Amino acid sequence: MELSDIDLNLLVLFQQLMVERRVSKVADNLGLTQPAVSNALAKLRRIFGDELFLRTSGGMVPTPFAEQLGESVGYALGMIHSGLNQRTQFTPATLKRTITIGMTDIGEIVFLPALLERLGREAPGVTLNTVRNNAAHLREDMEAGKVDLAIGLLPQLKAGFFQRRLFRQRYVCLFRKGHALDRPKLLLSDYKAAEHLVIVSAGTGHGKVDELIQKAGIDRLVRLSVPHFVSVGHILQSTALVATVPERLALKLVEPFGLVVRTHPVKLPDAPISVFWHAKVHREPVNQWLRGMVFELFGGDGNAGGGLP
Repeated sequence: MELSDIDLNLLVLFQQLMVERRVSKVADNLGLTQPAVSNALAKLRRIFGDELFLRTSGGMVPTPFAEQLGESVGYALGMIHSGLNQRTQFTPATLKRTITIGMTDIGEIVFLPALLERLGREAPGVTLNTVRNNAAHLREDMEAGKVDLAIGLLPQLKAGFFQRRLFRQRYVCLFRKGHALDRPKLLLSDYKAAEHLVIVSAGTGHGKVDELIQKAGIDRLVRLSVPHFVSVGHILQSTALVATVPERLALKLVEPFGLVVRTHPVKLPDAPISVFWHAKVHREPVNQWLRGMVFELFGGDGNAGGGLP
């Protein structure tokens, strides 16, 4: 098939269906009637010889072929969009807009203070907004341009996205000062005997660490499970629980909550923390500037712990 064989507007409509999954919503977005969208979809089906989208109670579900096609179409349309909207000059000091970044509560604790300080100096007209969307919604919102960047351990953001690793961080054990385990070295036997706080953190790659501990044959007495990291410091401060958390988060919590960090007795893989952005904003000046700021502030694989016991 040649490019001259297909109308670019049909590909735009196809991409909208991939994001919205509803004919009525696509019609509203593109200023079309629902019959016009249905007719365009019928034409796409004839061109590609595939149903592309199947109607279900939850909306239009893409076929395997549509999923495969969507990766290439999304990337191509993003590059065209960026090229058409590229500006020759960009001045952060005069920028007035809201920037939205997808990150977990870990990211809010680790990244936001330094990022807000830098934005206040370089771009005082910028308002920063964070979201913690689940995996599916984050992908859709970035494809639709609702989220500018995402930072974290997000293995689901692959096709149609660029990424750059900021750093790799290890997992450590965290507990209060004066704990029975507050000794120079944490032994595996002591770790097994302790009572644990487990953070589920659905929608990120951090949940995998608990699966790895289980696969290592280590049974833990889990006294409490929570869905996020933001409460960890408060809980550990006044209990005898032990938590497994990313090192940079642990180091942020040590002083405010009177906690102790120790090298984890279980051999766990490091977590790659990366910045993700959609192909459609790859050459967009504001996004390029924002990414550069994040790389400068947080990039690098230096040992954040400075040699933990």
